Amino acid sequence: MFVPAAGGWSPPDGCALLLPAVSVGNVGQLAVDLIISSLNIPKVGYFYTDCLVPMVGNNPYATSEEHAKELCINAEVYASSDKKLAVLQIRSPLIKNKSRAFCQALTCWIKKCAFTRVVLLSSSHAYQRDDSQLFGTPFRYLVTPALQTLVADTLKALEWKEMEKMSSYPGINDEEKKISIPGGGFTKRLFEDCCSEDIHMAVVLKFCSEGDNIPDAFALLNHVNRWLHLLDSP
Repeated sequence: MFVPAAGGWSPPDGCALLLPAVSVGNVGQLAVDLIISSLNIPKVGYFYTDCLVPMVGNNPYATSEEHAKELCINAEVYASSDKKLAVLQIRSPLIKNKSRAFCQALTCWIKKCAFTRVVLLSSSHAYQRDDSQLFGTPFRYLVTPALQTLVADTLKALEWKEMEKMSSYPGINDEEKKISIPGGGFTKRLFEDCCSEDIHMAVVLKFCSEGDNIPDAFALLNHVNRWLHLLDSP
């Protein structure tokens, strides 16, 4: 449930939504932090849910002592009217067995706000790639059928690579394949929910490993920026 801050907020026409998955290396969350801080996007409200581990802390984007006293919680919404962009930042992991309920709450909110498109930033374990994924770019994308027809030419021009489907039973039955995103958290479930709800949604992810994932976050943001043009320069 979205709870607006003082003054209220509703998404303008043509507004897009950007959010991270809680995934390996926290790459999506770090990339979203970069976007919020680089564009200086103000907070407009909170996404209240009992599906995330509760947390509270100081304002992570504070530039003065006064702003440092502000508190932040596990899921907050930031918005830029100029960019027609809303950003949902998620700062804590999902509670066990709450993934389905969380994705359902998210899709309901997305449909209520009528976002023109939703972009989910995520990551996946590099060590669980198959042979075909070991060469070339470490980035992959997925788009729902509703968005496919609108962005197919753009993604083709960018030479982006779609996430490959993996064999359900490798070496036994290689004809039966499905999407697999190990380490991707709720990425796959939210993508499938958005497919069934005809939501214009894209997943952009990077293969990576746990460690110092700041370079991965910069790389993912620069990769997405080639498509969305959020920042004037990388």
